[in-house]
Amino acid sequence: MAKRTLTEADIIPNAEYARTRMEWRRKITDKKRHRRVDVGPYITFYFECYETMWLQVQEMVFIEKGGAEQIPGELEAYNPLVPNGSELTATFMIEIDDPIRRKRILDGLGGIEETAFLRVGGETIAGKPEADADRTSAAGKASSVQFVHFPFTADQIAAFSSSNAEVILGFTHPNYRHMTVVSEATRAELTTDFG
Repeated sequence: MAKRTLTEADIIPNAEYARTRMEWRRKITDKKRHRRVDVGPYITFYFECYETMWLQVQEMVFIEKGGAEQIPGELEAYNPLVPNGSELTATFMIEIDDPIRRKRILDGLGGIEETAFLRVGGETIAGKPEADADRTSAAGKASSVQFVHFPFTADQIAAFSSSNAEVILGFTHPNYRHMTVVSEATRAELTTDFG
């Protein structure tokens, strides 16, 4: 069964992590390969799990060198993105290199975090934005980094977990109505987040 919560005891001291950092990064990068899904021309989903959030916290503590005092804040920030066993969680990034074009597009994507969905077995699972902060400004500009939870029922988990189930990931936003079929390798990897 997958771990559901990061604790202070899970974080390796910086000196030890420095010796094994490349190995950890390679191992978790391999896992991430099937947890990434592009939707349309600008958005990439990165489905999170215990291991990806562990690496994020470990890297933040390592790079910022905040020591033991830094760890509780990082755990508070990243633990909500570890799937709870009946959901999938994802970071999605709106990636546009040209700054002028990026500003124009982000200005038109306000509320996009409210429109993400997964469709499986004829049912739609609406994404729920992470409640830590409002990621659309008062002026209607979307943040380029968003966090979303997809809460599943037991029947939806069963449908998603069936080999070769068709899973569609997309948005209903009026300015970004893109969707994609999730690969079988990704669907299979994401089933490890349930249970």
